[in-house]
Amino acid sequence: MASITELREGIAVNLRTIPGLRVSPELPDNVNPPHAVVAFDRVEYHQAYKNGMANYAFTIQVIVSRVEERNAQRYLDAYVSTAGTPSVLLAVESDKTLGGKAFDTYVSEMSSYGSINIGDNTYLAAEFQVQVLAS
Repeated sequence: MASITELREGIAVNLRTIPGLRVSPELPDNVNPPHAVVAFDRVEYHQAYKNGMANYAFTIQVIVSRVEERNAQRYLDAYVSTAGTPSVLLAVESDKTLGGKAFDTYVSEMSSYGSINIGDNTYLAAEFQVQVLAS
């Protein structure tokens, strides 16, 4: 049986395959773009007989600097893409078992793309929804 912490860390390990992307498996005090933050959202229990599986939902927020908006959008576009080295989709799904802790892991959607404020700074960010099936 995998813990939420182990699943979150497994997602972070997969994201660390993207060159130059800083990854935090917990909410950081500060961000240093490009930065991906893995957050736990919810769990759906009883997905298999005798509680043999649960569906864990995570959100990955990828944050890029907005110093030059056009370049920031291009960087974020690369993370959202379904192809290429910076693809969050490909990185997260590179080890669907998260080191043997899950039955399956997949990115279900990119649900938000736009400006966010953190402290006194404005960044550009995208949010990805990740589903992990584990016992």
